[in-house]
This record gives sequence, structure tokens and C-alpha cells, in this order.
Amino acid sequence: MTLRIGTRGSALATAQAGTVADALGGELVIIQSEGDRSTASLASLGGAGVFAAALREALLAGEVDAVVHSYKDLPTAPIDGLSIAAVPRRADARDALCARDGLTLETLPEGARVGTGSPRRRAQLAARRPDLDVVDIRGNIDTRLARVGDADPERGLDAVVLAAAGLERLGRSDAATELFDLDRWPTAPAQGALAVETRTGDEALAARVDHRPTRLAAEAERGVLARLEAGCAAPIGARSFVEDGMLFLTARIYRVDGSAQLTSSHAAVLDDDSAAELAERVSAELLAAGAADLAPLGARPEEDR
Repeated sequence: MTLRIGTRGSALATAQAGTVADALGGELVIIQSEGDRSTASLASLGGAGVFAAALREALLAGEVDAVVHSYKDLPTAPIDGLSIAAVPRRADARDALCARDGLTLETLPEGARVGTGSPRRRAQLAARRPDLDVVDIRGNIDTRLARVGDADPERGLDAVVLAAAGLERLGRSDAATELFDLDRWPTAPAQGALAVETRTGDEALAARVDHRPTRLAAEAERGVLARLEAGCAAPIGARSFVEDGMLFLTARIYRVDGSAQLTSSHAAVLDDDSAAELAERVSAELLAAGAADLAPLGARPEEDR
């Protein structure tokens, strides 16, 4: 029996799910979500989880055997009856600037219009270049890229910021004019990683594409989001990686306007508990330093609870 793998119908979603289907010998089943149908802002639709809901409903209903998510778009709260069966090897986690005329962030002219739909990227842009005009945008990668250099003064942008992994998966890496260093510009927790979800008990269907270092790094990054009770409006960047038998985690939270930021970094010996341990230490340190006063978070320091 052929494995049925559910995915959203966008070019990016089918491209990334296709890599999983090829590895597992499965076939893709296209599932449309409310987020795909609507042009409203992501925050007004309920955040990135709107894209995952339809896939999960189809999986629970038995219409597919597994689904593939962009891990950064998956809500941190678990769903009864579903499990993350595999996290394949991560693609490039960096953000990319795609600008007209080969410009970089430093060489963009004063007042340049830069498009992003991400509160984190907006805060990071404001922190580095407060003179820029940051424009809220939605749409797929091709739609966003088409606005760069558009002569229409209402639509036209000087640049957009996109995930390098998405550009790579669509064969559009040549559009990037600058790749931001992860130490200076941490990205969304689990950016560049995929999550293959199955019904609980069926994890073996996808286990062979699991990459343990990627899984642990993504779990550490997402653990910070969960512990801070941060939604899609919270400007948080995180970076975790495995090196020399250690798991490293850095998380940075920004004031929405980019005028202030807090950073916490810790490391632990790599084992099955290190991701949760690091997420707890980093989150506690950020909260103790005043993160809840800096950005919209649900969590508060222990003394405030």
C-alpha cells in the first residue's frame, strides 16, 4: 500500500513534502487550508497554526497516513493522537535579503521599502536600519519577489526578507543578495526544518528520515517558544546546533519596534533530555531579565506568577 502524504498545495509546500515523499516512496495528497484561501493577515487568522489545522484534521480522519509541515509553522502545543514521527535533516536556517540591483542591507538607500510579514524580521530590520520603511506583506515566494523593483509606487519594494530554505527548495536561491549570519540575525525557531507527523503509533512509517541532531536542535528552539508562551506576534529568534557532543542554544527576544533586545545562550551535553533542559534554562533567564516587558508573551517570571 502506498503511503499517502498530506501537504498544502502551494509550490513551496509541495516541493518540501515531495522530498519526504521521494524518500519514503509515498504519494502526495493536496489539502487546502483556510490560510491558503484567505488574504487576511496571518495574525488575524490565528497565526501560523491555521496552515497546520487542515492537515491535522485530514490525518486524524484517516484521509492520509502522514503530513509534512514547515516545523516553524507548527503550534508548540501537542495534539492528542498525533506525533512528530520524523524531523529530516535541516536546510539552510538563515534569512535572505532579496533586493533590487544586488543591494545589501547596509547599501539599501535611506527610506527604502522592505517587505516582510514577520514581526521578528520587522524588529530585526528596525534594530539594524531604523530608517527603513518596513511594509507588511503576504503571499507566496514568487508573489513577494515580483514586488521587488515593481514600478508601481504602491506595490513596489526595494527588497523583501525571505527564508533561505524556501528559496532553495524552489530553485530561487539566485534571488538572494545577502544571507544574514545566524549569530547576528537568529531566525524563527525551527526555520529550515520539516516535521513529518503521523497518528500516534504509526511513527515507524516515517522514522527512517528522522535526523536526530536536527530534531534536538528544533525541539530546543521550539521549547523556548512554548515556555515563553509566545505566539506568532512575539519577535523571537533562536538558534540551536550540535557540535562535539554538545547541544548549543541561543534565543533572542526583541522589542516590537527593534529598540531593545535580550539574549540568552546555554549549552549542554547531548542526550535525549538536553533540548528540554536548555529550553528551560534559556527561557528562565530571558524572563528573569525582563522579556515579558519587552514583547507580547504569556509567560511571566516566577516572582510575578
